[in-house]
Amino acid sequence: MNTVRILAVDDHEMTALGYKYILEDSEFADFNVKVEIATNFDQGKSKIEMSKRAVPYDVILLDIQLFSPESKDPRTGIDLGMVARKEVPKSKVVFMSSYSDNYRINNIFKTVNPDGYMVKSEIDEMSLKTMVETIVNDSPYYTASALSAIRRRMSTDIVIDEQDQKILYHLSQGIHTRDIAPLIGSANTTVEARKRQLKALFDVKNGNDLALINEAKTRGFL
Repeated sequence: MNTVRILAVDDHEMTALGYKYILEDSEFADFNVKVEIATNFDQGKSKIEMSKRAVPYDVILLDIQLFSPESKDPRTGIDLGMVARKEVPKSKVVFMSSYSDNYRINNIFKTVNPDGYMVKSEIDEMSLKTMVETIVNDSPYYTASALSAIRRRMSTDIVIDEQDQKILYHLSQGIHTRDIAPLIGSANTTVEARKRQLKALFDVKNGNDLALINEAKTRGFL
């Protein structure tokens, strides 16, 4: 039988080991599974680069947050996904994350375009096995929350640029307009102007910021 080689990258070793034990103990019709684990960004990057020179992984499972907030290291699983896309383009990339908000999921699809996305709260033994079976047959796999985020975004004909997306995100985090400008490298007047345009675009011209945020969430932008 063929062996499907999987790399699981998660800063929580027990989580990565859980994926390993569940998948290696699962019965698949046409193949066996071998899972290697990495518990930090550098270890994951090294294994991906080494696989390029030997046998690339069939599937790479990536957590998004690979460092504790205290470490101040900005690198994430998204950066590692971009490394995988460049170094081993034939490897399937699946994100395994606790993040289920539309903003993060849609941003990942823009930057990495993964083959799958699983929200950790929706992962169990059956979904893990189904994900592998689906991915190795060249079909994408998403858990319910991820699929909902993708569908909401696809159902709207509104298009906004990256700066507008960042403004919406920071507003949704409770950040005041005057404090958003330095975060996105713009002037306060520019942020205010973009906010007015967004309210017009989302048809909340007479609404406050909360109305804009709620409409953006409804349409899948947050």
